[in-house]
Amino acid sequence: MKNLFVKIHGTLLILIILLLIIPFIQSEFNLIKLTPLKGAFTQSEKTHFNISNWFSGTYQEQGEKYLNETFGFRNLFIRINNQLAFSFFNKANVWNVIIGKKNYLYDEIYIKAYYGTDFIGIDSTMHRMQKLKYIQDTLSKLNKDIILVFGTGKGSFYPEYIPDRYKTKKGLTNYEIHVNLAQKMDINLIDFNKYFLKNKDKLKYPLYPQYGIHWSNYAMCIAADSIIRYIEKKRKIDMPNLFWNAVELSQPKEVDYDIADGMNLLFKLKSFNMAYPNIQFESDSNKTKPSVLVISDSFYWGMFNFGITNAFTNSHFWYYNKEIYPDSYQSPLVTSKINLKNEISRHDVIIIMATEPNLTNLGWGFIENAYNLFKGEKKQTAFDAKFQTKITNLRNYIKSDKKWMEDIKKKAILNKVSVDSMLTLDAIWQIQHENKKQ
Repeated sequence: MKNLFVKIHGTLLILIILLLIIPFIQSEFNLIKLTPLKGAFTQSEKTHFNISNWFSGTYQEQGEKYLNETFGFRNLFIRINNQLAFSFFNKANVWNVIIGKKNYLYDEIYIKAYYGTDFIGIDSTMHRMQKLKYIQDTLSKLNKDIILVFGTGKGSFYPEYIPDRYKTKKGLTNYEIHVNLAQKMDINLIDFNKYFLKNKDKLKYPLYPQYGIHWSNYAMCIAADSIIRYIEKKRKIDMPNLFWNAVELSQPKEVDYDIADGMNLLFKLKSFNMAYPNIQFESDSNKTKPSVLVISDSFYWGMFNFGITNAFTNSHFWYYNKEIYPDSYQSPLVTSKINLKNEISRHDVIIIMATEPNLTNLGWGFIENAYNLFKGEKKQTAFDAKFQTKITNLRNYIKSDKKWMEDIKKKAILNKVSVDSMLTLDAIWQIQHENKKQ
């Protein structure tokens, strides 16, 4: 009996030692290939010892962070933890991701945009749209066009799956005011939000995925075709049109599964089949290819990646009016480093595209900067590239400070605005207050 106890004790001891050693072996030699985690995060770098960082404590702090992010089988353990949270507690271990009815996934900002809790006010929208109208009239005299494009928000497209705890009284929305003013001012507008809602159950394939944040691959193909045809009609030209002669039907992937990908679950979620057209473009040398500049959020990425630029020449994509593509593929290039007047002069068409949550900062400073350029004003706008970066960085810092976030929540209630809006307003005030001190 004693020998049996000793054997069991010895076996357990060996198992415990193996459990401690195996992750170390995996981290050093990577013997088992694991699927990398998806999503936006910065990998910590291994810190090197020196007297200064030892006594300051940064060596220990950074070393602990590095070990926590690189130990063996970490990715697998994270996926297991996330799967358990999702399957048993209906919880997503991802910032701002909301699990709706029937497991429809949302980013919280799309729900806020649908209910209007991020509403910036009629006056603010009016001022921006008046500037956009002035830009449109000025460009028209130069035989150039500017086109406003609204994408479809998931909150508006699938309100029926929003969790009951997030439902609130629907107020005025940024989308409604922007559309109303664009129509009254005769601003060039393509409203895909209205079109796709109208045809939600009429088109052949799904326009929005269950587990994605963006419109479907099929919807973006329709949107790209519509944009090309709108430009053709506006400029009275014949451009290379896109078409497809085959459509692949499969479980959601890539952009149609991006929220679920970011959740890093152990098992892939099942959904209805999504459509993936085999996109092609007309190759006719007699076709006209206008020079096009697009300022957009991430809703333009899908079109850009499948080649809408085949219908354009000298095409550029200013991602959030900051990073410039395709140039940044070779070497990072940002809009603050280029001459706005020159860029406008070498493009025939300018497209400003945004989906509902991003209407709070439509154009991300481009409208204000272009207006000032045409008006001959040299002042920097409140949303220039450097200022926007400062706001983003400070917002992220405030989120990490529990006490500060509690103050933000109290201010949001007092001012009757969303926490997200109050977060931005507080960040702007802090930055402007510091600037005045200098």
